[in-house]
Amino acid sequence: MIQSLYSGSTGMEAQQLNLDTIANNLANANTTGFKRSKIEFQDLLYQRPRSAGADAGGGAILPTGVEVGNGSRVVSTSKIFSQGELKHTNSQYDIAISGDGFLEVKKPDGTSAYTRDGALKVDNQGQVTTSDGLQVLSGFGVIPTGTTSISIAPTGEVTLAGPNGNTTFRIQLTRFANPGGLRSSGGNLYEETAASGTPEQGNPGENGFGLVDQNFLESSNVNIVEEMVNMIQAQRAYEINSKSIQTSDEMLGKISDLKR
Repeated sequence: MIQSLYSGSTGMEAQQLNLDTIANNLANANTTGFKRSKIEFQDLLYQRPRSAGADAGGGAILPTGVEVGNGSRVVSTSKIFSQGELKHTNSQYDIAISGDGFLEVKKPDGTSAYTRDGALKVDNQGQVTTSDGLQVLSGFGVIPTGTTSISIAPTGEVTLAGPNGNTTFRIQLTRFANPGGLRSSGGNLYEETAASGTPEQGNPGENGFGLVDQNFLESSNVNIVEEMVNMIQAQRAYEINSKSIQTSDEMLGKISDLKR
């Protein structure tokens, strides 16, 4: 009964983290380029008062054993990098990536981060930036003063029209062997880790890289109905685990009453 108290408490803690993950997904249902997280559980070590396959005497082997689990734990909260819905906008600086790839940005400390948020801006120096003012690399050139229009092809070719004629450059995308291994750093940014692998750059539409859609933004891939169902399941699992603790407490109370 004491063991059931600890097992129930690990289940409650795991479901609390599950609910935290679901709440974060729902909170970012309208965040541009957001990728939902999926929580994964793992059972803990087992006590084995009697092991299967042990010698039962007289040459007999135990066909089954006795195993008592110690509860569960959260082992992973992995990102699901499925494609989000594309939403049309009226800004010529908005781009969405259809398929595999990230935009590379430069953080204030000089290191690189990666994003799927294509709501781009231009600063007073003509540099293309994110909404937080971080410079976007990925092959973006300076937007000259007086530029009248910008045209971005699906394969990344950018044409700038201005009083001095047209100038061109080409956007490049970055991908990773294991995008699920990227570290979320907030601000719609991801950072490279040893698990993600090294960044690989390439042209949109080539060698498996995604395409670039101008005047579009990628919406969050959170499915609100699915998350609500997951929330109900997490709530019920939390209640059941708390019930097991309550039942164990009542049984211990019965045992303590026997002494009176």
